[in-house]
Order: sequence, then structure tokens, then C-alpha cells
Amino acid sequence: MDLLNTLVDKGLRRETPTRGEALAVLATPDDDLLEVVAAAGKVRRHWFGRRVKLNYLVNLKSGLCPEDCSYCSQRLGSKADILKYTWLKPDEASQAAAAGLAGGAKRVCLVASGRGPTDRDVDRVSDTIKAIKEQNEGVEVCACLGLLSDGQAERLREAGADAYNHNLNTSESTYADITSTHTYADRVDTVQKAHAAGLSACSGLIAGMGESDEDLVDVVFSLRELDPDSVPVNFLIPFEGTPLAKEWNLTPQRCLRILAMVRFVCPDVEVRIAGGREVHLRSMQPLALHLANSIFLGDYLTSEGQAGRADLEMIADAGFEVEGADQVTLPEHRAGGGCGSHGGGGACGSVAADADAVDGGARQADGPRTDLVAVRRRGAGTDLAPNA
Repeated sequence: MDLLNTLVDKGLRRETPTRGEALAVLATPDDDLLEVVAAAGKVRRHWFGRRVKLNYLVNLKSGLCPEDCSYCSQRLGSKADILKYTWLKPDEASQAAAAGLAGGAKRVCLVASGRGPTDRDVDRVSDTIKAIKEQNEGVEVCACLGLLSDGQAERLREAGADAYNHNLNTSESTYADITSTHTYADRVDTVQKAHAAGLSACSGLIAGMGESDEDLVDVVFSLRELDPDSVPVNFLIPFEGTPLAKEWNLTPQRCLRILAMVRFVCPDVEVRIAGGREVHLRSMQPLALHLANSIFLGDYLTSEGQAGRADLEMIADAGFEVEGADQVTLPEHRAGGGCGSHGGGGACGSVAADADAVDGGARQADGPRTDLVAVRRRGAGTDLAPNA
């Protein structure tokens, strides 16, 4: 297929595809899906080999958020029956992180619900970062605390944070339909603050919220322009009790096409399969490893993932290997950051109206899989062991 040959060549040169080429990937019929995966897999292996980086989420503060993000189970007015608790103490957070690190995680992502941290919150998280790093040599720590005020990114960097996550989530043109309590520009500003402070910027998207193919391409091209080192791709988990509870618009095939498009647009960036992979990729998860080079281990913020042991078995069975703590994730030329050839309070983890015509059946063939949405009842904020 000429399109795929062109995209592979561009990916190996770190050259940006055209918008038309990116849209064409999303419109590829299911019959050609394996060809798309194989092509994007060549780009993934060129830059990252067969390594899979493991990341582990610690939800420092769950629920009780004043923002109204429609996709989020922790939002203002959410009726989702999730865990709700205030800040974990540094030793509690460090203990929670230890489970993921013992399971092979290389990066710990410290997440807290809310619009953004107060200066006292930054002090609290700084103490947590120090506690984790004192007990785990070489661990990477990413903070995800919402919108940052001036100077806060610098303080997190001084405390030992390696990265900051703040997702764009969707396109600028549709952002106001998803959230009204802050703007798309607010999110861009926070990613830029992280960059300016010397933190590795992490910024991604959520697919499956009713967006069009054009929206998906828009947000991924915006991410490339922002130049994050890692791009988490979340697939909406339609929690009961949230405004998007009925948005079951994804199939495993569509998820794979989205991941392939992200890989072609940001060929040498860490692409992470984030929230919702078990719900929407299901038995096709191993194929996604040919596109993404990073996943979350075990549970997410408010939902359960598959067991950490199952994650490790999946990686091994698919012929991949867990990235070691002594291995550098990003290609050498990205030492200064950037997913393009010119050298991102969204939580770390988790369709067009005419999608049936455009996507060869993007909607769930067998109806919503609500049975796969499990609220987290273990790990951080509970007395039960995590599943890492």
C-alpha cells in the first residue's frame, strides 16, 4: 500500500505526515488492519526496538474534584461509585509505589484530582517524591497535579520530579464541549510551563468521547507541535454516573488505528497505552505493543486494570521485553525533548456521528461492555494490596 510505505519512510526520517495521510490511517478498512499495524510497527521498532516501558500510577487524592470534565469519574457532580480520599501521606504513597516498582515499573506517576495544586500541595508532593527516590534508586517520577501556577514546575523539578503530565485530551475546537471550568489554552500553558522548567513533558489524549477523525488528528498534530517526550493514549472508560456513560464508540480495530496514527505522527516519542486498554482493546492488546512502547502496569486511578502478572506475561508472549532501569527510553537525538523533526489537571490514565460509514463499523458490535468496567477497590487509599 503506497500510503503505508510513505508513512514508514517519513517515520524513519522523523518527517511529519500530512493531515490527509493521518486521516487515511483512521479510515483504513478492517481488512487492511494488519498491514497498518505492521507498517507502524516498523517505525516503533526502529526507534524503540522491542522494549516496553512499564509505568505505575499512584492516586494521591481521589475524587472530590471541582472541575467538570465530562469523561472523569472524579468530576464535580460525578455519581460514579469510586474511592474518595484526601492526600496520602508521603510514606503511604511511597509504599504504594513500591508495589509497582517491584513488578518491574520504571516510572511512578503521582496523580491528584483537582484543578491544580496549592503551594502547600506542591510541598506535600515534593516530600513524596523525595521519599520515593530515597528508597528506590534510579526510579523516574512523573507528577500529574492539574494546572500549574508560575514557579510550581520549577519547585517540583528541584524536589526530584523527572516529568509532568497534563493531557490535552481532545481537539481545541471541541474542548469546550467536554469541559467548561478551564480552557484548552490553560492545558497548553501547563505543558509549556513543564517544558520551560526542564521537566520531561508528558501530554496525550482520550479517544472515544464522540470526537470525529478530524478531532483526533487535530489533537495529535497539536501534541506534536507541543513537543512532549511521551504521549499517553487513553480510551474512554464510560463510567456510570458521568455525562459520557453512554459513549461506547470504540472497537479494538479502531483503537489500533488510532495508536498507529499517533505513532506515524510522533514516530520517536514514547507512545503509552493508558486507561481503557483492557476495556476496548481486550484480546487485541498484544497487537497494540507493536505500536506503543509503553504501558501502565496494573490498576489505574479509579478503575481496575488487568493483573500486573498478566501484563508481564502478555509482553513476553508477544515477543517483547520489559525495559530495564538502566536503559534509556528515548532515542539519543531526543535528549533535549521533542517528538518532531525540529529538534504535552488531566489524569495520566484514564466518534463522529457518521463513524459507522467512515470507520467500517466503529461502534461496538455487541453493545456496551459494561462488564469490563471495574471500579478500583484496592491499592492506594485502601487496606488491600494492589494487583501489580
